[in-house]
Amino acid sequence: MRNNSLEVAKIATKMAISTREEEEKLKIDLKKEGFLVTAVNIGGNINESTSKILERALVASKRNDVIREEHLHEGGIIGATRDALMQIWDRASGQNVGGKIGIARKGEHLSVCIFLSIGLLHLDEVVIGIGHRAVPM
Repeated sequence: MRNNSLEVAKIATKMAISTREEEEKLKIDLKKEGFLVTAVNIGGNINESTSKILERALVASKRNDVIREEHLHEGGIIGATRDALMQIWDRASGQNVGGKIGIARKGEHLSVCIFLSIGLLHLDEVVIGIGHRAVPM
């Protein structure tokens, strides 16, 4: 696998759509390939949860050593997460959502993928958004 933004985005997406059991196996397997990954569950009204989603992505990234605790790395996670949120905003605005954030990094490439189910009565809509940033190694 080449070290580029496309491959890292694919891995972030895999993390976002994985079950908890798959997530743990992916973490081990991907670490052998040089990927730093994590995922975190999210849910609630999207309008009221935006800052919470940003915070959860940042905390999970630090806790799992995907990023270092420094300004450029933290800004990279926040920026990529905001980009992913902007992609899902039109379809999810005002709705209750549940899903997962997948985060992946290899070298300078960092991707955040948000995969959500939007509850509409007995119908479920699905939406996905992805963001990328380059961070120093």
